[in-house]
Amino acid sequence: MLEKLFKLKQHQTSLKQEAIAGLTTFLTMAYIIFVNPMMLADAGMDHGAVFVATCLAAAIGCFVMGFLANYPIALAPGMGLNAFFTYTVVGEMGYSWETALGAVFMSGVCFLVLSLAKIREWIVNSIPMSLRFGIAAGIGLFLALIGLKSAGIVVASPATLVTMGDITSFPALMSCLGFFLIIAMVHRGLKAAVIFSVMAITIFGLLFGDVSYQGLVAMPPSIMPTLMKMDLSSVLELSMLSVIFAFLFVDLFDTSGTLVAVAQRGGLLDEKGRLPRVKRALTADSLATIAGAALGTSTTTSYIESTAGVSAGGRTGLTAVVVGLLFLAALFISPLAGMVPVYATAGVLFYVAILMMSGLVHVDWDDLTEAAPVVVVCLLMPLTFSIANAIGFGFISYVAIKSMTGKFSDLNWGILFVAALFVAKFIYG
Repeated sequence: MLEKLFKLKQHQTSLKQEAIAGLTTFLTMAYIIFVNPMMLADAGMDHGAVFVATCLAAAIGCFVMGFLANYPIALAPGMGLNAFFTYTVVGEMGYSWETALGAVFMSGVCFLVLSLAKIREWIVNSIPMSLRFGIAAGIGLFLALIGLKSAGIVVASPATLVTMGDITSFPALMSCLGFFLIIAMVHRGLKAAVIFSVMAITIFGLLFGDVSYQGLVAMPPSIMPTLMKMDLSSVLELSMLSVIFAFLFVDLFDTSGTLVAVAQRGGLLDEKGRLPRVKRALTADSLATIAGAALGTSTTTSYIESTAGVSAGGRTGLTAVVVGLLFLAALFISPLAGMVPVYATAGVLFYVAILMMSGLVHVDWDDLTEAAPVVVVCLLMPLTFSIANAIGFGFISYVAIKSMTGKFSDLNWGILFVAALFVAKFIYG
């Protein structure tokens, strides 16, 4: 049955090899089980329900990717997108988390339509590579600021907006230690570095009496506080279009980049350098987002950590299915998830920021017309505490700079259309 479903022999792999690859991928991305509920709880959502929704959305995404597209790519609620959900849509813009879930649902529907209608290629190709790298790096800086804030390393200041907090406090010291542990273990090639760091800092919290022991395993919490609680009526408002677009835009390029990166690492591209069954892979991603919103979590997307499993030998969708099964098993560690303190995940956010900023090396810094919009996006995202606004300023600045420097030919209808939408959004709110 497995041979028929996943064509193991054709891909020169085996059940054992796929299982090891699936475990490897899971260990590199399991941190989302602890980080996502903590982050969405800041939006007023029930921690236990989001924990269950996170595990179920990840499992559904992995199963659909595995069975439908037969790729070793795992999915889960995405970092950056959950921060945008909590701190921008709910925190800054003032929408309820139910409305934010509705926006996530609609972005998933739009993604599905774009994938089925093959419009995705036109959209992706119309956006300059420099802006794509800039947006990813900006989200990384945004996550880093959230991590520093939650650790108490960066605090508010009436004189300078932000300043150094008490770095000798226990949360700050533990956050730094967690980050250093991740870097040290990743440098030594340990696949589960992130999850081991989270566990180590949680144990330190227990030893120093800062964390109370709640047990390790239990039946999953109720998902009812978030199940089908999305508000679809409010997303029809004009002001929500930019929110839906931001969710869609980030997921679109995050998924596209991940698919190409994982396929290249695993030798899954065809002779023309294209990804076979890309339509099915994108469909799986969009269906996972729709299911995740219905369950009660932010956008579910493909994870770049899947490259760890591919490096371990994963070549088929069986790898993704194994990851999905492990996410289902994780449903029973809710007491452990509830014990993880916020400073145990602060180092994780800083580490993810490093990964997301690495793409800046591909920016042509000698061409100011390409580099300037990248800097605009990177700086405005953390400083305005808004992914959507920074993306908007990035597009507008790209069009303005290219037009004023005589490089109008570098622009296309796609980027002009997007920039015009953001101009309208900033003028009319």
